Amino acid sequence: MSENIQVVVLGGGYGGVKAANRLARRAGLSVTLVNPRPDFVERIRLHQLVTGSDDAVESFGELLGRNVRLVVGTATLIEPVERRVTLAGGDTLAYDYLVYAVGSGASAPDVPGAAEFAHMVADLDGARRLREALADTPSTAPVTVVGAGLTGVETAAELAETGRLVTLVCGGVLGPSLHARGRRPVARRLAALGVRVLEGPGTRVTEVTRDAVRLEDGRDVAGAVTVWTAGFRVPGLAAYSGLTTDAHGRLVTDPTLTSVDDDRIVAAGDASVITGRPVRMSCQAAVQLGTGAAGTILRRITGKSPSPVRLLFAGQCLSLGREEGVTQFSYLDDRVNALHLSGRPAAGVKEIACRSTLRQLVSGARKASSRPVRDDGLGPRRNVPA
Repeated sequence: MSENIQVVVLGGGYGGVKAANRLARRAGLSVTLVNPRPDFVERIRLHQLVTGSDDAVESFGELLGRNVRLVVGTATLIEPVERRVTLAGGDTLAYDYLVYAVGSGASAPDVPGAAEFAHMVADLDGARRLREALADTPSTAPVTVVGAGLTGVETAAELAETGRLVTLVCGGVLGPSLHARGRRPVARRLAALGVRVLEGPGTRVTEVTRDAVRLEDGRDVAGAVTVWTAGFRVPGLAAYSGLTTDAHGRLVTDPTLTSVDDDRIVAAGDASVITGRPVRMSCQAAVQLGTGAAGTILRRITGKSPSPVRLLFAGQCLSLGREEGVTQFSYLDDRVNALHLSGRPAAGVKEIACRSTLRQLVSGARKASSRPVRDDGLGPRRNVPA
């Protein structure tokens, strides 16, 4: 293939930024990243934005290399035959290869009243609206958090640490992705913060009103503000563009992260799924998938067969307010085990994880700002002058 290869990356989250910077290090590639916002959203800090301890936003000027062109916009259609992406407003971008990394957002709950009365914390706009709603609500008014995954637990703890009266409605078990032993320190910390935890049968929410949620067992839980954290969704771009998706709308790929429909489309992050191997939505996965997606493209460009992506996991980190946390360790395949760390040391681990993830992106930006080199996707080696 001739030089000046056009690569378009859709999505400026963890996976998209990682892929764009890796690709921009190779001579002969023009890399364009398309993102709806002019700044990077640090999603793993959105619960901190709600209480004001972080703004959850970083500049792309720090995270994208100078060799990456940033286009602020939203893709509305992919045309694989023409190798073209249409943006909202009508502009188009041609590509030789496309990285599909559009991410995920808050799931629209199929519960009466939820869309009208509940606030989301899975994206920047939702977190900002929630913060404004809390600012307009007396600090003594009760707050209900629906969903006891990591986002729900972190949000409930963050709010309770500021003095809010919080009820966490689990709809099942507390911290379902954690090992049973890892759930115990989570429950203790929430109790110490004064969080009322409703878990077990009958705690699924069946209706949301302006000042309460109704549970499956008939109970009404009062709340001046309801926060909905149960579930994520992906954009419908892949399905709308005629690409193969799963039941949740995620782009289906083979083990090399290549679309099963088109070897010019490679995916990274929450909006895709590897055939036969679903991966938990997380920034831990996204940064690895971004690197893998770039490697697949680089190998194809040089005429080599791409290798199946290999993902390695260490565990799950969650903050329980600013002072304590829980680190749930796992096997390399992401199956949790009984090992865990709790208290202040675990809070430190979570903060280190957040900062190190950002440092990875900054490091990638610096490499992508230097003179491009030949890169075949095989990994680090001595640079060959372009």
